[in-house]
Amino acid sequence: MKLQVIRQRKLWWTLSLVMIIAGILAMLLSWQKFGAPLRPSLDFIGGTRLQVELDCSKPNACDKPIDIAAVRDVMDAEGLGESSIQLLGQEQRALSIRTKPLSPEERVKLLDALGSKIGAFDAAKNQIDTVGPVIGQQLFASGMLALLVSFGLIMVYLSFRFQLDYAIFAILALFHDVLITVGIFAILGLAIGTEVDSLFIVALLTIVGFSVNDTVVIYDRIRETRAAHPDRPIDDIVDAAVNQTLSRSINTTVTVLLTLFAIFLFGGETLKNFALALIIGFTMGAYSSIFIASTLLALWRERAEALPSATATVDVAASDRDVDDLSARSDDA
Repeated sequence: MKLQVIRQRKLWWTLSLVMIIAGILAMLLSWQKFGAPLRPSLDFIGGTRLQVELDCSKPNACDKPIDIAAVRDVMDAEGLGESSIQLLGQEQRALSIRTKPLSPEERVKLLDALGSKIGAFDAAKNQIDTVGPVIGQQLFASGMLALLVSFGLIMVYLSFRFQLDYAIFAILALFHDVLITVGIFAILGLAIGTEVDSLFIVALLTIVGFSVNDTVVIYDRIRETRAAHPDRPIDDIVDAAVNQTLSRSINTTVTVLLTLFAIFLFGGETLKNFALALIIGFTMGAYSSIFIASTLLALWRERAEALPSATATVDVAASDRDVDDLSARSDDA
């Protein structure tokens, strides 16, 4: 069975448009709620993050999950009611708290209050991170600069490797992948409190590199087929190129996704969001290479090639009219 990507391109564009619009709406809601299009972690806004886990070596310590209502009561009593609280793990025996910057004394006091309310914590598994707001802003600026530079360099490379229109549609496909990934994380941030950190920027850069690799493979086949059959319609060339490279694209993507799912399911908490971003982005990268970049290129080339033909037809018709007028004048004379 062969894919008919050109015949059904409106369907692919509609699916992408729906995902993009949903993501943009989520980013707007996030902006109103968090002051940013995504729910930022301490890496970007600064503050203190405490991650603690119940000490299951003590009797009855892990018989039931942590009561988040009790945690909120403690935070309110300590004057930290605006803090972000999240239960971790399937059994919900671990807790992550993001709050304003705390001094060492304030952290000890908070841990003691939580321990007396919900149970003793395993000191060996406690994690405490503190990030200043200036460092967070620098991380965000550096990440955005790296992302923009990567887009620019890819644009230049593809313009030399292929042609300018190839490069433009490849960049549109990359932007599509990044926008959908960011949009899904905006939705997750609103729904379940998923935060983005500096690893998320790394994930976006990785997605850009992976996605453009798939696009280049399809573009190579389009160029080769076009050179061998210059009179063949561009729609047929694109369909053939996609189907000839389809197994390669699927095999590469599935192999990578298997590894990422293993990291997501069995890796540590700090790697889960990173792996999830790569899973979404790599899936969208394969999708956009096949259904977005190639179909947009075909539409552009189809219309660009039809324009000279139409112009030539108009010129021929005008010449015929001039000849007829000249003949008529000669007859009158």
